[in-house]
Amino acid sequence: MHIDLRDRTAIVCGASSGIGLGVAESLVEAGANVVLFARRRELLEREAVRLGGIAVAGDVRNPADVERLVATAVEAHGGIDVLVNNSGGPPRMRASELTPERVEDAVALLLLSVVRLTGLCLPYLERCGRGRIVNITSTTVREPIDDLALSNAVRPGVIGWAKSLARELGPKGITVNSIAPGRIDTDRIREVWPDGPSPEDLLAVPLRRLGTPREVGDVVAFLASDRASYITGAVIPVDGGILRSL
Repeated sequence: MHIDLRDRTAIVCGASSGIGLGVAESLVEAGANVVLFARRRELLEREAVRLGGIAVAGDVRNPADVERLVATAVEAHGGIDVLVNNSGGPPRMRASELTPERVEDAVALLLLSVVRLTGLCLPYLERCGRGRIVNITSTTVREPIDDLALSNAVRPGVIGWAKSLARELGPKGITVNSIAPGRIDTDRIREVWPDGPSPEDLLAVPLRRLGTPREVGDVVAFLASDRASYITGAVIPVDGGILRSL
């Protein structure tokens, strides 16, 4: 199956490394114009040069930064066709360790940032007639994970919002989907296994390995294409089969 994203412009958040970079690579390979957004300016600019994209350094929690991101994409390419909402995860902690301040920080990072940036992009996504919104979440939206209480609590809210938005935007030809990555080989997973997982660590994964950022990116590229025009409101696991939920 050939995925053709030529003449389409995509914003990818968290694109300096990990899943965000894998998504950017897949979209560029499919022909899209990609605007990469992340906090680490030097790393982001280096990857943007390698991919032939545009780098915009900033924080998804900062309204001025995301306004500048949208303005840069529109000025460079005349519009926005694809938005990939993605950010780093909140700190690992138990539910008993949560404080109101930590929850507020997680909501700002995972939910408010998505709502804000999507709102800024919506006029352009509507104008193009085939807008695509893809949210990178986690398997915690289906099954809570021990010691990830902030993610367990906040990420399901993104799915509830995305489901609602998909119903509202469907008549306008805009799709809204979410991806639930499992154990992907990124810096986040290395917080758990600094030296890499052992075979015993991977027993919970039916495929017995970590996923790669590009494997997530390729699913995003499909969802961004015309081939996925009848998929909306979905939560798609990319997890090697780790989820047991029906």
